[in-house]
Amino acid sequence: MQQTQTEPRRNPLGYRPVGKLLRQFALPSVISMLVNALYNIVDQIFIGQGVGYLGNAATTVAFPIVTIVLAMATLLGAGGSSYAAIKLGEKKEEEAEQTLGNMFTLLTGVGLLITVLGLVFLDPVLKVFGATPGNMDYARDYSAIILLGVPFNMIGIGLSNLARTDGSPKFSMYSMVAGAVLNTILDPIYIFVFGWGVKGAAIATITSQIISAGMLFWYFRRKSTMRLHLRSMRLRAVVCLKACALGVSSCITQLAATLLQIVMNNSLVFYGDQTSVTGDVALSAMGIVLKVSMILLSVCIGIGIGAQPILGFNRGAEQPERIKKTYLLSVGMATAVSVAGWLLCLLIPDVILKLFGSADANFTDFAVKCMRIYLLGIFSAGFQVVSTNYFQATGQPLKASVLSLMRQVILLVPLILILPLSFGLDGILYAGPIADTASAVVVSCFAFHELHRLDRWIGRQKEEQKESLPQTAGAQA
Repeated sequence: MQQTQTEPRRNPLGYRPVGKLLRQFALPSVISMLVNALYNIVDQIFIGQGVGYLGNAATTVAFPIVTIVLAMATLLGAGGSSYAAIKLGEKKEEEAEQTLGNMFTLLTGVGLLITVLGLVFLDPVLKVFGATPGNMDYARDYSAIILLGVPFNMIGIGLSNLARTDGSPKFSMYSMVAGAVLNTILDPIYIFVFGWGVKGAAIATITSQIISAGMLFWYFRRKSTMRLHLRSMRLRAVVCLKACALGVSSCITQLAATLLQIVMNNSLVFYGDQTSVTGDVALSAMGIVLKVSMILLSVCIGIGIGAQPILGFNRGAEQPERIKKTYLLSVGMATAVSVAGWLLCLLIPDVILKLFGSADANFTDFAVKCMRIYLLGIFSAGFQVVSTNYFQATGQPLKASVLSLMRQVILLVPLILILPLSFGLDGILYAGPIADTASAVVVSCFAFHELHRLDRWIGRQKEEQKESLPQTAGAQA
């Protein structure tokens, strides 16, 4: 009777076939990440149709706010998810539940702090992010409303990670999809019917984020295995520090994206104004290209996040063969996606760009050029993202942090500052493929070393099993 009662609590991460398990967890994770990306992309599509390229330039200026929020939510959500998965693998359910409560408290508190600071210093922040006199009013209207929804956005992103570790990747997906569908419905109503412009797009976004956060809060209060209780919300330093250590690489990735966005926005305005393209056109075009690349990266990140609970659990359970199989399968899936997206960007960039509204020939020509050159090396993105997530999920935060910094901070930011000195606006475009290629080489070195380590671990386990067989057979005789 006792076995029947405890069987439903047995976590499938340690015994189901890895291929089936990865598909089960990766698909909802991919959809959740795509949904998160689509919040901004749908806004940009409808703003482009209803407001024009200055409205799109404003969303590009505001985008660092989104990446800062995502950085902090990922630090707590992905870090808490990885730590909880390890504790579940070690059969320490109470510590996993404590992690959930602590992360919820931090998500709420940090979200409120970002809202207050963002609203108080809004204009100076937007100027740092690359706002121009032409798009400042749009950027202010959009950003102020987005900031009001930050606490709900953080709770939604963070708890969706923990729901996957809890064994409910589908519910995590449903919560994000519900918000995205609502956002897509409300955007055209608020922008075109009510005539609210960029304000309408922002209101639609935060309304959708509130719905997603509410669904996940209900899940962890009523349906989950790890329950959200008041007693678990009391912060414990050791839990917070260890969870954040595992999430720091994901956080660094997003903070690096923020730094990159700020440097790029200002460089595009400066060098764009020195050409016939103009700064606002360059800013808007690159914003669209980056949103397209974000779709590809979201799929790859979703695959990596889907693999994290499997990797973390089996690391805690000391099953290296399952760890290696999960890593290789997730790399293969992510690489297939990034190569397919790379081909589309090279072959039909004009078709993709039409989704974001029609514009003059000057804008279209630069946007096509921008997409083909800047995304020339994105075929390697899948391998790099999954490898970085692997080191985070298996309790190797230092390696994950180094790889997170490699492309965006160590390589891309300096290239964006240096290459335009000789090549002007085109130098910003060529920085992309150079950074992608160089970082792929570095990640490969880390990955091959890790695979050799796993092979040695697997070999030791097999030797230990062989040595125990004669003893077992003798005991039975």
